[in-house]
Amino acid sequence: MANPNEIHSGIRGADVEEIDGPRPEHKIRHLTRRLSEAKASGTGGVVKPESKVGPDDRKPEARPSAEPPLAAAAASSVTSKKSLRRPLMFALLPVALIAGGYFYVTGGAVMSTDNAYVQADMVGLSTDVSGIVREVSVHDNQKVAKGDVLFKLDDLQFRLALDRAEAQIGNTRNDLVALQTNYRNMQAQVEQAQKDVDFNMVNFQRQEQLIANNFTPKATFDAARNTLQGSQQKLASLNAQLAGIAANLNGNPDAPIEDHPRYKDALAARDEAARQLAHTIVRAPFAGIVTNVPSLQPGQYLAAAATAFNIVSTDHVWVQASPKETELTYVKPGQKVTVEVDTFPGQRWVGTVESISPASASSFSLLPAENTSGNWVKVVQRIPMRVSVSNAPGKPPLRVGMSVEVNVDTGHERGLPSFITDLFGSSSEAKDG
Repeated sequence: MANPNEIHSGIRGADVEEIDGPRPEHKIRHLTRRLSEAKASGTGGVVKPESKVGPDDRKPEARPSAEPPLAAAAASSVTSKKSLRRPLMFALLPVALIAGGYFYVTGGAVMSTDNAYVQADMVGLSTDVSGIVREVSVHDNQKVAKGDVLFKLDDLQFRLALDRAEAQIGNTRNDLVALQTNYRNMQAQVEQAQKDVDFNMVNFQRQEQLIANNFTPKATFDAARNTLQGSQQKLASLNAQLAGIAANLNGNPDAPIEDHPRYKDALAARDEAARQLAHTIVRAPFAGIVTNVPSLQPGQYLAAAATAFNIVSTDHVWVQASPKETELTYVKPGQKVTVEVDTFPGQRWVGTVESISPASASSFSLLPAENTSGNWVKVVQRIPMRVSVSNAPGKPPLRVGMSVEVNVDTGHERGLPSFITDLFGSSSEAKDG
């Protein structure tokens, strides 16, 4: 007797065929596998009777698929691609190595650093006179041109000082004119005194001759001698006064009053008063943008040299970079620089290397490094470098403190590695030797 399990396995492995009935529940599956095949799969060659298949044991017919040819074609194409991939990779490897070597050798001509920031002229606005603020003519972050009025101080005291200085010039002029007049008057007195001395000298000599011959009384002789001595003393006194007046006239009584030191001093005092009056009006020293203006208000007392607010230049802008000392090997002033600002992606500014600092930034610190100590550690220094750049028309304005990246075109390519150049150099030296 055949094993039921074998019969059922034969049935499950057989092909089935679906026959559609009038309704879904009338669908009947027929076994297409012959009983002989089921019989051959059994043991002992015994023919196994067909067993009825219940509805639950029925399985869908496995239709022959039309995809095996397509799958075979796809598998063959994948196999062909895999077979071509390896030769292509081996063929492209030398090309990639050559291209990479070329870019390495010809590269390295651009020095880049992101330790760079925008800088500009910044001035704390102040004046050298003190006073009460009368007017503030600008507002915060306003753009101003060179010479624009920024603020004014109360100028009453300075106008009064200027008037006083002007009056002092007039007084000095009058005093000098009076001195010149006195000098001329004193000159006339000196001339008259000299004549008196000459006359008295003649009279004294006459009386001296007469007294020698006893022709005149001794009293007359004494009177003549006394008169001569008095006239001589008067002449000496007048000469001293004349010299004093000449000294007050700077030793040149006939010189113009405008050349006299006292007059020049009065003029300088007038000019100083005018300068202080002019400095009550503070103007922009250059074109730029004023900032921190609210710190100054009308009615506020501003001391001399005290900072009122600040102005930042818009015409003179540069980039202060601090590359490493090892990056400055081939950087020189005048080389072309491309500047990229973090605030404006995609925008580029063109500048030039203006100058390189003669010392590292740490050399100017309050407490420079002491390299003689035992715990010294070598640190790569940074050398400040100044890049000139301008606010180009049509581009966003550069503002102080913006972070930028500078790329300096040194024109010096990286070249072959040192061990290769040393190898070729040693071989050439060996051939020459």
